[in-house]
Amino acid sequence: MTMKGSIGKHLAPRVTDLAPGLTTSFVREALHRAIVGVGPLPAAAKAAEKQLHEQHGHVEKAVHEVIENHVRYAGAQGFVTNLGGLVTAAFTIPANISGLALIECRMIAGIAHLRGYDLDDPRVRNAILTCLLGEDTVNSLVRKKKLPAPPMALATAPTHDPDLDRVISAEVASDLITKVAGKRLAITIGRRVPVVGGLVGAGADGYATWRIGRYADRELLPRSRR
Repeated sequence: MTMKGSIGKHLAPRVTDLAPGLTTSFVREALHRAIVGVGPLPAAAKAAEKQLHEQHGHVEKAVHEVIENHVRYAGAQGFVTNLGGLVTAAFTIPANISGLALIECRMIAGIAHLRGYDLDDPRVRNAILTCLLGEDTVNSLVRKKKLPAPPMALATAPTHDPDLDRVISAEVASDLITKVAGKRLAITIGRRVPVVGGLVGAGADGYATWRIGRYADRELLPRSRR
């Protein structure tokens, strides 16, 4: 485990101290805004359909473009920070973290739409949030039986379990708090060499978004598009 990860895990339970607004409600609001659109970003499905049109109806190429576009967004620190300000409003969550969560949710939602999933379905929304955790974390939670299954199975479950909404939202909130702690450590170090700190932050966010995009790409297998 990295130094940032270790510190983040240690501090994650201190929700009030680190990020008072980072609650399960915030997680659901970020997902909602990612799906319906916010600021300069149009709705996830609309953006995905645009990519599908540009790729002449080739779904897999459109999925690739959705991932690449959002990796670029994630790497643009100023853009992410501005999005974060729109999402957090009165909250005290670091704008970079909230903006990045919104971008990653939007990317996953775009992939889900292209693969034939209904973004209004609560089971699909749970799958999107679960993808946000990343493959290693999801596998660990499934092994520990904190989650019943990985994203694909959640999205296609026979029925929607409302209790699972709270479990997934809590896990995502905890994961974001870990990132808050890690980001604060990075900022502290980066202040000594601001340019290097900015480059490292942009690269790390872009890479993290790419990994989550690839995970969603593998997990959310095609369904019949309605």
